[in-house]
Amino acid sequence: MRRTVLIDAPSNLGLRPPAPGTVPGCYKLAGALREQGLLRRLGAREGGVVVPPRYDLGDWREGDGDFHAAALARYTGRLADRVEGHVRAGGFPVLLGGDCSILLGAVLALRRLGRYGVAYLDGHGDFRHPGNVAVSGPVGAAAGEGVAQITGRGQPDLTDLEGRRPYVRDTDVHVLGLRDADEHRPELTALGIAHTPVGEIRRRGPAAVGRAVLGHLHKPPLDGFWIHLDADVLDPSVMPAVDSPDPGGLLTGELRDLIGPLAASPRCVGLDLTIYDPDRDPEGTGAVLLAGLLDGLFAQP
Repeated sequence: MRRTVLIDAPSNLGLRPPAPGTVPGCYKLAGALREQGLLRRLGAREGGVVVPPRYDLGDWREGDGDFHAAALARYTGRLADRVEGHVRAGGFPVLLGGDCSILLGAVLALRRLGRYGVAYLDGHGDFRHPGNVAVSGPVGAAAGEGVAQITGRGQPDLTDLEGRRPYVRDTDVHVLGLRDADEHRPELTALGIAHTPVGEIRRRGPAAVGRAVLGHLHKPPLDGFWIHLDADVLDPSVMPAVDSPDPGGLLTGELRDLIGPLAASPRCVGLDLTIYDPDRDPEGTGAVLLAGLLDGLFAQP
């Protein structure tokens, strides 16, 4: 039986401010889920907190590359150390974000250990990089560049830490739940990066898609895979408390059926949960939903 380890990674360094003079509230995600008794409900071991650097854009301007890049690089290394230690010891890290840039810490850790895939559940393609600014706009917010960065596209101080670019190969990523009209789909298709949008998931059935992706991630020479779960993969009708609540997302039951086969696999080595913003959810219904989802997937008998 795998030993679930709950780790707080409350970094918001990869998101733009929601309004001038404010900071993204997703750093409160971990606290909100812990208030739901998540540690007890999962039967998890305490993995502590990897404290992020301070959110401060300073004198950054558009065109300067990713903001917080130096701070993100330091944080990625520290988070990778924590994840690597638990995976080596047979633990199953569940990272509570934070924004999507915390995935860099997980994939750097796994790159140290071997060759791993990523099931990337997100409402967006997250493929903005310096080579497609005409389509996606300038780089800046690392949280919108996740698939590009983990596959080695972007500034080297984030994509080539320890000389390990790429952390994940194009063939070892599957993006799930992006919106049908996502701007990055043509480039993902041209590069052969597997992706399944919401419409196709519904046509084929979420559980069938999950099993098909699992079959791909089980193939040699992969040593295992990681799950990245961005709350904005859900439709705003059930999860409005995210920074980009775009319509046309998955419903709760669909997400549960999609992720279920992946989470149950013995080759799945961990998961990160990101982007839920308690500041946008005064009643806390999103925390209840997400805690219930993780409980159903990872609770120890």
